[in-house]
Amino acid sequence: MAYDIERYLNIRGAGGPTLGPNGELAFTLDTTGTNQVWRVDEPESWPDQLTFHDERVLWASFSPTREELVYGMDEGGDEFTQLYRLSADGSEDVQLTDAPDAKHNWGGWSHDGDRFAYAANRRDQGRFDVYVQGRDETGEDAELVLSGDEFDWPSVAGWSPGDDRLLVVDGHSNFDEDVYVLDVESGELTHATPFEADTRFSSVAWEPDGDGVYVSTDHEADTRYLGLLDPETGTIERVADGDGWPIEAVSVDHDAGRLAYVRNRDGYSELTVAEPDGTSLDEYPSPDLPEGVVFGLSWGPDGDELAVAVSGATENTNVHVLDVESGESQRWTRASTAGIPKSTFREPELVHYETFDGRDIPAFLTLPDGDGPHPVVVDFHGGPEAQRRPFFMSLRQYFVDNGYAVFEPNVRGSSGYGKEYLNLDNVRNRMDSVADGKAGVEWLAARDDVDENRVVAYGGSYGGFMVLASLTEYPDLWAAGVDIVGIANFVTFLENTGDWRREHREAEYGSLDEDREFLESISPTNNADQIRSPLLVLHGANDPRVPVGEAERIVEQASEHVPVEQLVFEDEGHGFSKLENQVTAYSKVVEFLDDHV
Repeated sequence: MAYDIERYLNIRGAGGPTLGPNGELAFTLDTTGTNQVWRVDEPESWPDQLTFHDERVLWASFSPTREELVYGMDEGGDEFTQLYRLSADGSEDVQLTDAPDAKHNWGGWSHDGDRFAYAANRRDQGRFDVYVQGRDETGEDAELVLSGDEFDWPSVAGWSPGDDRLLVVDGHSNFDEDVYVLDVESGELTHATPFEADTRFSSVAWEPDGDGVYVSTDHEADTRYLGLLDPETGTIERVADGDGWPIEAVSVDHDAGRLAYVRNRDGYSELTVAEPDGTSLDEYPSPDLPEGVVFGLSWGPDGDELAVAVSGATENTNVHVLDVESGESQRWTRASTAGIPKSTFREPELVHYETFDGRDIPAFLTLPDGDGPHPVVVDFHGGPEAQRRPFFMSLRQYFVDNGYAVFEPNVRGSSGYGKEYLNLDNVRNRMDSVADGKAGVEWLAARDDVDENRVVAYGGSYGGFMVLASLTEYPDLWAAGVDIVGIANFVTFLENTGDWRREHREAEYGSLDEDREFLESISPTNNADQIRSPLLVLHGANDPRVPVGEAERIVEQASEHVPVEQLVFEDEGHGFSKLENQVTAYSKVVEFLDDHV
């Protein structure tokens, strides 16, 4: 039986797990059409809905000591996240911050549950400061404990076991960060990573005794490993290597003294739980989780349980709770597949192809039933420092069920393959990643099961740039293009993106002062006369990352040469979070591809 696109978009996902002080589980679930906070008290029991907003809830975090949570919510996708306190039964919902033109980036509860920390840009949109706020205070009462004037993009990464210090990570770019220790009472700041070379810290967590900091880092290495940082000396000792693959997340339960970390092996997650003693780990049994991607680690109140969200290529996202001692896990949520049998979902194949300079490019290829030749959707991920991984995607399954192959390349610049690979596309090497996409199409064209005359360029955000650049650089390869919230001109993008993002993104794309001419030369709006394929452009009017003007410019330029269709959603930002808008947007994609491919 065939199912329409609306049915596939009604497949649900339960994520963002947070375990409460009595072992109850809260999570986000999109059953109502947007992510809201839900709760269950035992595995696969009927969930209680706790929030009832039209807007999406971005995350929630249980208090370690009280029956309450803090959650974050923006409006219309504008990413100006405000904080709210929610009782664990949903009866009380109190707004904690009210600065609608500012972002509030969560930094965690203190262990006593009396305070929480966050970074916010409400004093100056281009600068983030660090605040500490009492659980029953409003944002006006929050204490500014660190001014961001001397920092690039500081974020709070957690309280020390004694609640006297905060970890602060300052992001200079997507490949260079620094770690600081802030004494909350005195304001004394210790620079824990005074390294000259670019170093990334994708995850950090205090050691149980509060003396050191466990870090996922690529310091003096190509691939991120688990290290133990001494914040007084700045030295990092290796604790665990990734066996050639990056360790991407680490979490510590201070009371139980247990540690969990996640290795990313060619896109697939491997979770390890251990008892740490400095740089030594006594590992527990390997968890029996479904194969896929693990995220959202949350410890139970006694450290004996660990909640994680798991998303697999053929398994929609659900929350599992792991018994640490045995390694056994139970699924606690049962997000609906909208009545579509899981047996119909197709598993992608991990493949590699050679590109123009002899490098191997990893990709996932999912084929429909039959011998073909099939039309193919080449789906470019965003970032560019993101990675396409074997998590569940409703749209992938819809395309495959309707006769399309789906090809998802991790072109150079993707994360998950080491520092060298991540930086191969920086600034003047930008178009090498587009050439990797071309090589992927050529690899597909050599297969008997793919129709080289029906290849679609599809992508969102930076992936939208990849679509537009592919259409301008290699116009003869493509039957159609679908650009979702994509960058169309790097100069106008950098000029108009959020103040807090500009300097951070210039490190990746190039400087307006030094690289303007080059950025103009590669921008699709300045090469739109080369496009030969029909183009569909979708965008959110409130997008703070890639402003909607990017869509308007490419539509104006390209429509002089090829058929162009455009949809702008007035109540969305960088992507589409509301089910009603998703149905409208992706129904338009289906209609567009049916017409042109």
